Amino acid sequence: MNSPDIGNTQEVQFCFALVNDSCPRNVRSVLSVCAMYVVMIGAIVMTMLGNLVVIISIAHFKQLHSPTNFLILSMATTDFLLSCVVMPFSMIRSIESCWYFGDLFCKVHSCCDIMLCTTSIFHLCFISVDRYYAVCDPLHYVTKITIPVIEVFLFISWSIPIFFALGLVFSELNVIGAEDFVAAIDCTGGCQIVVNQDWVLIDFLLFFIPTLVMIILYSKIFLVAKQQAIKIEHTGGKAESSSESYKARVAKRERKAAKTLGITVVAFLISWLPYTIDTLVDAFMGFVTPAYIYEICCWGAYYNSAVNPLIYALFYPWFRKAIKVIVSGEVLKDSSSTISLFSE
Repeated sequence: MNSPDIGNTQEVQFCFALVNDSCPRNVRSVLSVCAMYVVMIGAIVMTMLGNLVVIISIAHFKQLHSPTNFLILSMATTDFLLSCVVMPFSMIRSIESCWYFGDLFCKVHSCCDIMLCTTSIFHLCFISVDRYYAVCDPLHYVTKITIPVIEVFLFISWSIPIFFALGLVFSELNVIGAEDFVAAIDCTGGCQIVVNQDWVLIDFLLFFIPTLVMIILYSKIFLVAKQQAIKIEHTGGKAESSSESYKARVAKRERKAAKTLGITVVAFLISWLPYTIDTLVDAFMGFVTPAYIYEICCWGAYYNSAVNPLIYALFYPWFRKAIKVIVSGEVLKDSSSTISLFSE
């Protein structure tokens, strides 16, 4: 993490005025503070409500109980927890440039932040594996992507980030080689988890390897989807049996799902690449990145958790119908769990 950016301030203020070793506090105008709170609270509310709707929809409606949706449900839970446990405290730290919640909670907060953010990319990686079999090997999809397989995916998606986050935050091995910088920023009211070159490389690999898998699989998915579209177009004028017509509809739906999840991956990369590059460069360049650059990259990454439900709302008719059922209160009826959400 980066040290507070305290340059160019006419008057130095401190997080704790009566504490000798208090961290300096950035002085901002009332207008800029209000604008920052509006933007960040908006991100928190969007993330919280959007992912809560996804969670309720998939958990409640039986028609949505599928392997893919269970992965999406777990990812939505990750993003929802991020909006509740991490983002509100990060907002105060970003705007006030001070940490008012104690050293222990600083470590807990940082651990949850790293763990939940790393978990998201693992979910997206396994969703790409699921979509690959659904589109490229549909005949064996049901036998290969079963509930026990999904449980393995979920175990890996949560366990590796948990061990990585705990090791990074609580082992103190992450500060080896950066002791001078840690001593320079050590003050009351700060919450910076310094990541040395070894740990930042591990962090980069946890980002790069799943991302590379996603890019390779989605390249194959879109190639196969294009071939399927050409085949359906060529046979469109011929008489089709009901079985062939059903297969065509299923293939079309799977391609649309793959396209939607592909957009989700692109949105993830746009959100997370700046943050990943910033932390990587910072560790090897002596932590020279200004604090405001880090905060912009950090909140750009947070906003990704608010984007996913918007993507579902734009591309999934079933999600829009689920929202109507939930908002109208019909979800409280006993029979609502069996409502048909698909048009076909």
